[in-house]
Amino acid sequence: MDKVLLRGEGLTREYGTTIITTALDQVSITLNNSEFSSVIGQSGCGKSTLLNMLGALDKPTRGTLIFKDRNLSEMNDGELAAFRNKNIGFIFQFHHLLPEFTALENVLLPTWIETRTADKKKEARAKELLELVGLADRMNNMAPNLSGGQQQRVSIARALINNPNLVLADEPTGNLDSDSTDQVYELLRNINKELDMSFLIVTHDRHIAEKSDRVIEMSDGRIINDYKTSEKLPEELWECLAPNNCKLLHPEA
Repeated sequence: MDKVLLRGEGLTREYGTTIITTALDQVSITLNNSEFSSVIGQSGCGKSTLLNMLGALDKPTRGTLIFKDRNLSEMNDGELAAFRNKNIGFIFQFHHLLPEFTALENVLLPTWIETRTADKKKEARAKELLELVGLADRMNNMAPNLSGGQQQRVSIARALINNPNLVLADEPTGNLDSDSTDQVYELLRNINKELDMSFLIVTHDRHIAEKSDRVIEMSDGRIINDYKTSEKLPEELWECLAPNNCKLLHPEA
């Protein structure tokens, strides 16, 4: 099987007409099958823009995006929507669960978009995923009756329901306490290994980044560093990841 899953070449995203703001500046990147990668960098450096571009949520002003052998840059909005729903899972800092639905129904939402009907096989799959994320006894709870960590687990199960090749996560632990952060990271890592899915995570959390297979560092809309963590000593990782790229949890200290 081809190692390369997704390839972006010269990705540029500009906003405005009279005054041009460049959020992404000629970025080229390759994501591989089964890879667990982190994107780091200070706020406003283009991390989320890159994630949106790779997830086909936004189109580049210039550049091409190839998923396996498909050129996403040539697809129209309808084709991109169908592609995203089938091939890419999304996890966000704010889980975006629908409060009027149960945990199980929230997980099933992407399947309804695809088929517009209830599917017993998909329902069985959703239950399996909720068991996988440790919520077998919470699947019939309404979303507001779940803790923050539990709601994020539901959003993870939802991202996996259509068996995507790639999961993109934008600050998935940014709204959680330290215990929940560790639990969510371990869960994502286990899913990466057990289901052989690729993950790309935007994070300010040094501890998540240093445990990734690969770290991609951004600044001013460009990738300025890209390396495998296995190739660096612990002290080298510390120098690379802190303190410039991470939130100061207690800036007054």
